[in-house]
Amino acid sequence: MKKTLLSSFFILGVLQFVSAARLLVPLQYTSIQSAIDAASTHDTVIVSPGTYYENINFRAKGIIVASTFILTHDTATIEATVINGSQPANPDSASCVIIASKVSSTASDTNAMITGFKITGGTGTKWNDEHNPGSIYREGGGILVQYLSPRILHNHITYNSATDISGGMTSAGGGGIRCGDSNPLIQNNVIDNNHGKYGAGIVFNYCGGIIRNNLIAHNTGGQDFGGSGLWILGTNSLGSPRWVINNTIIYNYSTRQGGGIRGWSTTMTIINNIIWGNTASSGKQIFADTPVTVKYNDVQDGYTGTGNINADPGFDAMNYYLSDISPCIDKGDSTATYNDLPDPSNPTSGKFPSKGDLRNDMGAYGGPYCSLLSSLSTIWTSSGPSVNLGPAPEILIIPNPVKDEADIVMHMGKESSFNTELIDLNGRNVRHLQASASAGGDYRIRFSRNSLSAGNYLLVLISDRDILARKTLVIE
Repeated sequence: MKKTLLSSFFILGVLQFVSAARLLVPLQYTSIQSAIDAASTHDTVIVSPGTYYENINFRAKGIIVASTFILTHDTATIEATVINGSQPANPDSASCVIIASKVSSTASDTNAMITGFKITGGTGTKWNDEHNPGSIYREGGGILVQYLSPRILHNHITYNSATDISGGMTSAGGGGIRCGDSNPLIQNNVIDNNHGKYGAGIVFNYCGGIIRNNLIAHNTGGQDFGGSGLWILGTNSLGSPRWVINNTIIYNYSTRQGGGIRGWSTTMTIINNIIWGNTASSGKQIFADTPVTVKYNDVQDGYTGTGNINADPGFDAMNYYLSDISPCIDKGDSTATYNDLPDPSNPTSGKFPSKGDLRNDMGAYGGPYCSLLSSLSTIWTSSGPSVNLGPAPEILIIPNPVKDEADIVMHMGKESSFNTELIDLNGRNVRHLQASASAGGDYRIRFSRNSLSAGNYLLVLISDRDILARKTLVIE
């Protein structure tokens, strides 16, 4: 039986919430790292919307670090919950997220997971190459993985870099994600606008693993070893295969070989992908120096293999979904295990964003693990007009603490669309608050306690240009 990502989240959440602790940021812990430090194996750190200027380290713990997306499945939460790694305590440890162990014996540990974040501003970590001791690299601008096999799910990994080689470093790569000697699952992410001298999007260094249903776009670099979408080197110490399945790998740029995918002395299976518009000195979308299996893909410059096509993917005008006339609809592998999810109201048709019938659609929006991605993945192909948004919004809660009633006043500065939610200590949305407009672009909510229990809550305003969170205390 097929399982969607969301149903897997639900089952995982129920099992773990029964048997493990939930550590809430910022209601219980002021930072993500302080919650990680307090967590034990199988615990879940749940992070409320906001921007966290941190460079977090899992400390080799098998824990889940998640935004409230894991509870709500609202893709807007991904953009609203930001790990910004641009202010590291040490410039040589400047990855936004490190999921690493010091010993190779942990490589089969799959307990760690990060999900539901916008990960940005990282510049990588100084790293001694375990396969060539003495060679120092800067790697993993967004996420650095070593000797652990985490699940990296439903994140927006954007504007990270691994390019600084000052101080005698050999090179720098893995601007978005760098994985070494592990077997990760990288699924349902948007990985865009990252930079690296190799593997600007993703580096797999002696890794197995699955790269599935991701949008990998507009990553640039490749000056040293190429491969600005994916860069994959060597065999995996766990003997695990590499699967590149149902991704949309587009408009990446490399000054050397393999604008889309660069394989070095490696094997991999590349199936049901769209690999289009990538540029490189080699002029090839896929460049591998050893034979790889490539089938049922749309590859711009063509590629020999079963079911491959070479046709403009036909994206919608304002996003990277497939248009209704795309040649990629129902052109993936016809094996039932790759089928699109069925539409509940029409079980013979694919569930949006899949299209057509149940046969696999090539690209990130096809197959049994298809899901809506980060809310911003719908607007990559249109920059839109420049807008003066005015001053940032503010929230006042009067009085705070709240006994019976309070006024919540929001100074928006300029008329704006927004949602206002009240979140409890379990990370659940307990109330959606309706606002009425008043003079000067302000909004007002008359908040009545009603049946709410006494305790701490978080009032979260998610507008089209900012995220604000305010603690409030309800008292008897």
